[in-house]
Amino acid sequence: MEEFLVKINSLIWGAPMIILILGIGIILTIGCRMIQIRRLPLALKYMVKNEEGGQGDVTSFQALCTALSATIGTGNIVGVATAIVAGGPGALFWLELAGLLGMATKYAEGLLAVKYRTFDDHGKALGGPFYYIENGLGPKWKWLAKMFAFFGAIAGVIGIGTIAQINGITSAAETFFDPEKLNTLTLFGNEYSWAVIITGIVVTVLVAIVLVGGVQRIARVSEIIVPLMIVIYVGLCLFMVILNITKLPGVIVEIFQSAFGLRAVSGGALGAMMIAMQKGIARGIFSNESGLGSAPIAAAAAQSKEPVRQGLVSMTGTFIDTIVVCNMTGMAIILTGAWKTGLDGSAVTIYAFAEALPLTQTVASLLLMICLAFFAFTTILGWNYYSERCLSYLTGGNTKFSAIFRWVYIFAVFIGPYLTVSAVWTIADIFNGLMAFPNIVALILLSPVVFKETKSYFSRLSAGEVKEFSSVSLTDASLDDD
Repeated sequence: MEEFLVKINSLIWGAPMIILILGIGIILTIGCRMIQIRRLPLALKYMVKNEEGGQGDVTSFQALCTALSATIGTGNIVGVATAIVAGGPGALFWLELAGLLGMATKYAEGLLAVKYRTFDDHGKALGGPFYYIENGLGPKWKWLAKMFAFFGAIAGVIGIGTIAQINGITSAAETFFDPEKLNTLTLFGNEYSWAVIITGIVVTVLVAIVLVGGVQRIARVSEIIVPLMIVIYVGLCLFMVILNITKLPGVIVEIFQSAFGLRAVSGGALGAMMIAMQKGIARGIFSNESGLGSAPIAAAAAQSKEPVRQGLVSMTGTFIDTIVVCNMTGMAIILTGAWKTGLDGSAVTIYAFAEALPLTQTVASLLLMICLAFFAFTTILGWNYYSERCLSYLTGGNTKFSAIFRWVYIFAVFIGPYLTVSAVWTIADIFNGLMAFPNIVALILLSPVVFKETKSYFSRLSAGEVKEFSSVSLTDASLDDD
C-alpha cells in the first residue's frame, strides 16, 4: 500500500504539477509587473495596519497569522534540512526562487478571496477557492469548486493538520525527555513513553479549547504565538549567521555553484542542477503553500473592502515563510556543514544549532523542540479552520456537520501519537496536490481579473482616492470570541 501511495504521490507531484505552479507564478509576476518586489514595502505596511470600513470576521493581520499558523510548521525546520541534504546547498536557491514566484500567486489568491467572497445570514464571511471558482467563473464551474472543497476537507483531517503534526510534537518530546524509553505504558498492544502520552493529552486539550471558540479564537491565539515564534526562531538563526559571518561569502558562492551544478564532475553538472532544482522547488511549494488554495480561505475572513490590499497582506505570508524563515534555516545548515554529517531531518538542524551557537546539544535540542512544538500546534489550528470551511461549503453551511467534524478533528489529534505516520505525509501530500489542481485552473482563468483589479487600485491610490490606513493599529484591535 505504501509503495502504491508513493507512486500516486510521485505522479501527482511530478514535473507537470511543479511546472504548472511555477508557470502561474511567472504569469502573475509578469502580469502584475513584479508586484512582489515593487510593492513589498507597501505590503509590509499594510500587514501591521488595519483597513478602515472593511467587513469581515478578523483583522487583516489576524487573517495573515491564521494563514501563517498553517503554513509555518515542521517543514520550515525539517523540510528545509531534508531538501539541502538531498539536493545540496543549491536547493536553497531554488527554494527561494519558488518562494519569490509564490508571492505573486499568494497575492492573486488573497485578492480573489476578498473580491468573490459572500456573507451568510449572520454576517460571517464565506470565501476561498470554492467561492472564487463558483462566483468568478460561474455556476457551471461549481463541480470544480466542490472538488477543491472535498480534497481540502480530507487533507486537513487525515494527515497534514492532525496526525502528522501531533506526532511531530510527541516525538520531539520523547526525544528530549525520555530518549531511552525508560518510563513506558502499554497501550493498544504497544509500549509508549509517558512523555508521548502526557504531551498528547495536553496538546489535545489545548487544541479543543481553542477550536471550540471558532475562527476568532484561532485568529487571536495565532496572532500571539506565530509572530513570537518567528521572532525567536529567526533571531536564533540570525545569531548563528552573525557568529559565523566570515564564512558567509563562501557559503553564498557555494549555494550558487551548487544550484547550477558548477561544482559537479564533468558531465554531471546538469544532473546535479536538476536534483537541486527538484528538491528546492518542491520543498518551497510545500512550505509556503502558494497555489494550493489554503491561505485564501483565511484571507476571505479579513476585515477588508479592498481586494488588492488584502492580496498584498497575503503576499507577505510567503515572504515571511520562505524568504525569511526557510532561508534562515538553510543558511544555518550550510554555514555549519550540518548537511554533510550524514544526519537527516530535525537532527540536521539540531546539529547546526549546537555547532553554531554557544550551546550544548541538550540546550539546542530543547530550543528546537519548543519551536517545533509551537509551529506544529499552530498548524493544527490553521488546518482545522481550512478543512472546516471546506466541509461547510460542501454541506451548504450546515452547522451540525461542522460541530461533528470539529470533534472528529480533535479526536484525530488525540489518537495521532499512537498511529504510524509512515504513510500519513504521503496521503497528505496527495490530497494537497489534488487541492492545488482546481485552484490553479481558477487562477489561470481569473488572472485577467487580477491584472485589472491591480491596475485599478494603484491608479486610485496614486490619485488619492484610497485611504490606506485607519487610525487604529493592529495592537489596538480587539475581537470578542463567539
